[in-house]
Amino acid sequence: MKIALFVTCLADTLFPDVGKATVALLERLGHDVEFPSAQTCCGQMHTNTGYQREALPLVRHHVKVFEPYDAVVAPSGSCVGSVRHQHAMVAAAAGDEALAARAEAVAARTYELSELLVDVLGVEDVGAYYPHRVTYHPTCHSLRMLRVDDKPLRLLRHVRGMTLMPLPEADQCCGFGGTFALKNADTSTAMLADKMRNVLDTGAEVVSAGDSSCLMHIGGGLSRLRSGTRTVHLAEILASTS
Repeated sequence: MKIALFVTCLADTLFPDVGKATVALLERLGHDVEFPSAQTCCGQMHTNTGYQREALPLVRHHVKVFEPYDAVVAPSGSCVGSVRHQHAMVAAAAGDEALAARAEAVAARTYELSELLVDVLGVEDVGAYYPHRVTYHPTCHSLRMLRVDDKPLRLLRHVRGMTLMPLPEADQCCGFGGTFALKNADTSTAMLADKMRNVLDTGAEVVSAGDSSCLMHIGGGLSRLRSGTRTVHLAEILASTS
């Protein structure tokens, strides 16, 4: 299968090891993965803040870059959610029905990592080894928009050496929400405090998730508490073999 890595802005600029782990994992499973170097921002930031006209060129470019591939994978429920639920809408709102149809076709082949592994490749045991106590935070976009359900947990349960610690109130938002954390700082901080308390109550060494943005938010809070609990992306755990 010809798979393209849609690395996302955050992974590309701040968390490159997440993109590298995604590639390493898929290649270990026997798949060819390409990184289209022409890729840019998918336009989620623009669309979410009401700048659909400015998002249109980004949607058009994204479709052009990723059309040739059998599947597109991103280590981010948030960005996959944008591709699936916003790209065709932005194109249609601009009156470009041809682009909207092409965007829908690309969106149908675009997957969050756990979706690709479980639903498309049909694998739950990826041969990972990670000897730590881990709790998993299901991010809002993956849980509510993509509805990945328990796919990440099914993958984590097969990781050798790992103890999976149930997270209380797991479905509650961590408070990040992109610009929400900036525009509603007090509310965001209160939500983060609840999430951190639940994480620490598990006794886990590591909190994992499928979105680097949420992990950045949670990790920042945990580091300020000097808790010793660290954040590790799902892709990095699944890619680990030693």
